[in-house]
Amino acid sequence: MKTSFTLGAYVLGLAVVFGGAFGVGGAIGATGPAPAKTGHAGHAKAVVKETEHVPGGLQVSQSGYTLTPQTTTIAPGTETEFRFTVNGPDGRRVTAYETRHDKKLHLIVVSRDATVFRHLHPELAGDGVWSVPLTLPDAGAYRIFADFAPQGGEGLTLGADLYAAGDYAPRPLPAPSRTVTVDGYTVRLDGTLTPGAASRLTAEISRDGKPVTDLQPYLGAYGHLVALRVGDLAYLHVHPDGAPDDGVTPAGPGITFYAEVPSRGDYRLFLDFQHDGTVRTAAFTVRAEHPSGAAPSATADHGSEHSHSGH
Repeated sequence: MKTSFTLGAYVLGLAVVFGGAFGVGGAIGATGPAPAKTGHAGHAKAVVKETEHVPGGLQVSQSGYTLTPQTTTIAPGTETEFRFTVNGPDGRRVTAYETRHDKKLHLIVVSRDATVFRHLHPELAGDGVWSVPLTLPDAGAYRIFADFAPQGGEGLTLGADLYAAGDYAPRPLPAPSRTVTVDGYTVRLDGTLTPGAASRLTAEISRDGKPVTDLQPYLGAYGHLVALRVGDLAYLHVHPDGAPDDGVTPAGPGITFYAEVPSRGDYRLFLDFQHDGTVRTAAFTVRAEHPSGAAPSATADHGSEHSHSGH
């Protein structure tokens, strides 16, 4: 039986898995120096190894850059103009960004139970303040991810918590499934997630039993995939092989991705695709496990917070 309780009580009971504090920006100014090259979260073949760096999105500050929301609590069910800044190593607001995947910054909003997902593209004002209309459907705890690259620098993914006050009823993690239906489209996911290794995943899209072969580009590709590790929401942002204008990549029905997850456990995968002028999102729960008989590596296999196995 589900137990409903207030968000305030829920937040007080949260365990802090990864420490971090919000940085406070200084005066408005130009972009600080570029961060050290720790890897770009948006490459088609993303590699996340715990021996090299912490998985994306677990830190509010990295390489001197800090994600600073102007508010961390909003009313559920009400559209709110959500504002935030990214402050550079010099303490000033970053005002210049690289364009990656058609946008200067991607904002991902996910509920802490990994059942609600939003992919948004805020607008940047001249003073370095980002803003975007945001509606959180229900009370509860959420995680926001800012995926960006400061001008002249490598890509970063910073994360912070966001709360919608009110009565909160926890929702169970959807069971692992390789086929989902969204708005009349059926999306089948083939492939296996293997911790510490590049995993090939292919999404096959059909409608009314017929393969969709005229997908439309979205953010410079035929599909956009975000993977999140259940428990701490470690973030992995990948794009498919090929590009719509390369003369080789077909416009469906299959979209192939390569992703490397850092550990065993359950992951939530959110696939955005565009057809008939509308972007739709297919959500999967996928379990990552080592092949039968394989010896797990000490660095890649720390497990998840959940007792079941299977970003």
